[in-house]
Amino acid sequence: MIPEGKVREVAERISIVDVIGEYLPLRRSGSNFVGLCPFHGEKTPSFNVNPAREIFHCFGCGAGGDVFSFLMKIEGLTFPEAVRRLAGKAGVYIEERALTPKEQRAESLKTEQQKIMALATRHYRELLVGSNEGAAVRSYLQNRCITPEISETYGLGAAFGRRDALVKQLGKNNCSLEVAAELGLVRRGDYGWYDLLHNRLIFPIRDNKGNTIAFAGRVLDDGLPKYLNTPESPLYHKSSVLFGLDLALLDIRRERAAIVVEGYFDHLALYKAGVRNVLATCGTALTEGHIRLLRKHAEQLYLLFDSDKAGRVATVRAMELCLEHNLPAYVISLPGDDPDSFMQQNSAEDFAAQLKLARPAFEQFMHWLLAKTSPDSVDRKVRLMDEIIPRFKRISDPVERNLYEKEICRLLEVDLPAFRKRVAAEAKGATRNRDFAAQGDRQQTVNPLKNKTAPNDPIQETLLGILLHYPESRTEMQVVGLEKLFNSDYLPLAGKIAALDTADSTPASLKLSDITTDWQKELAARLLVTDEHLTDINWRVALQQCVQRIKQNATRELKQLSVKLADLVQDSPEYHELLIKADELRNRKSTLQ
Repeated sequence: MIPEGKVREVAERISIVDVIGEYLPLRRSGSNFVGLCPFHGEKTPSFNVNPAREIFHCFGCGAGGDVFSFLMKIEGLTFPEAVRRLAGKAGVYIEERALTPKEQRAESLKTEQQKIMALATRHYRELLVGSNEGAAVRSYLQNRCITPEISETYGLGAAFGRRDALVKQLGKNNCSLEVAAELGLVRRGDYGWYDLLHNRLIFPIRDNKGNTIAFAGRVLDDGLPKYLNTPESPLYHKSSVLFGLDLALLDIRRERAAIVVEGYFDHLALYKAGVRNVLATCGTALTEGHIRLLRKHAEQLYLLFDSDKAGRVATVRAMELCLEHNLPAYVISLPGDDPDSFMQQNSAEDFAAQLKLARPAFEQFMHWLLAKTSPDSVDRKVRLMDEIIPRFKRISDPVERNLYEKEICRLLEVDLPAFRKRVAAEAKGATRNRDFAAQGDRQQTVNPLKNKTAPNDPIQETLLGILLHYPESRTEMQVVGLEKLFNSDYLPLAGKIAALDTADSTPASLKLSDITTDWQKELAARLLVTDEHLTDINWRVALQQCVQRIKQNATRELKQLSVKLADLVQDSPEYHELLIKADELRNRKSTLQ
């Protein structure tokens, strides 16, 4: 524990204005300094810093505290870490105390994890730059205009055909393979330990301090999957990590804006061109965790996803999150398929010109809708309003909401009272979809499966019904991740349905002959003939309610597991089995943000 006297000494030597000023612009207002709050989106400064009392307070979101509180909140540090960070700036020496046995074990494990990740990073890097096998990967990078300097900046590496190269390297350095397995680097099979990644270009995924916490591997040919990421681990939580944060953080704070792209090579292409405030998702859609992270450092967000249908779905989903969190979002539209392709043919100045043309995300969303469906009939106007209104209702700023309300009415050629009436009707209609998963419960009791050994999960069956009866839901569910929505029993059938042509609105396009498991055939058949409860529903609302039920069930099951674990001997097989199950539930719950 850090002595109280040392904490006071650090606080006395540090200026809270100077510290906070490194994260956001501040201007004097009377006896205070004011700025835009880094913890929530706002256009009018409500974040106040009082240098006399050495405190800060936001009148918008209520955040407040001293200089240590600020650093803890914006950097995600513990109190001792914040004190030590500022002590280094203030020139205050803090003597380290002896750790408790529990702290020693935790510190030892963390050190082992970091050692393994650093060793793996070095191993993959050396294979790329210092081995004959690395020539093929070096040639591949050269063909994609990735210079050795950029390769070194990102710490790119390579893994080859040998399936135990990293295993042997870890063994030589006396590293625990069990800990490496927890980090997702290696696995144990019937014939011993083997590496997860091989025959791939390796991208280290790093935290904001530059420490490797995970890896992504890309094949050099047409093999599948194209990208393979190490799974979530004690160090890596996909829903709160963005690729390139360590490289971009200072520029994001300086620009007060972040650009988010989908691909690793998109990130490299922009970074190489001098666009440094750029981040990439790690093979997943943007989540609330990502938005919360971005709001700490940026006042606005630029979305630059692929121009295909999946990219548009991902853009709309990101827009919805930004609207909910009052983070201004804009969409950059580039000629071509992706930023990497664009930058191969264009300059940084060309990109800057496209950046200036970025549209507000909600405006771009409406543009896409109207380009696809012209409001030239009553039916089409109603359908367009049903698409627009759920997103429109997420706009929290009253001025922005009022302006968009008028613009929607102008574009759809409807009067304002009619639009407002439709908004009110949509709010009432939400009750039709309320607890839609419970309707699945009732449906299950009416049409039980004949196979008594088959799983019985109404939530999963409701999701399958949406996937089958609403083709437009397939792309969106795939962006979220089928593996996150469906458990192992239902995932194969979900995959078959998701692979159907989204242009075919006929559920019968699913052929039972393509399904091998008897109970899945029965389930698919029942879904095809009993669709009354799926008629004319808002499938997006139903999907969101199912996701909420999945998270609620996971929370309830985690509580039940905690009770069971408390009564078991910690070294027993059953204890470890339940512990693994609890970790899986936590991971699934955390990814569905």
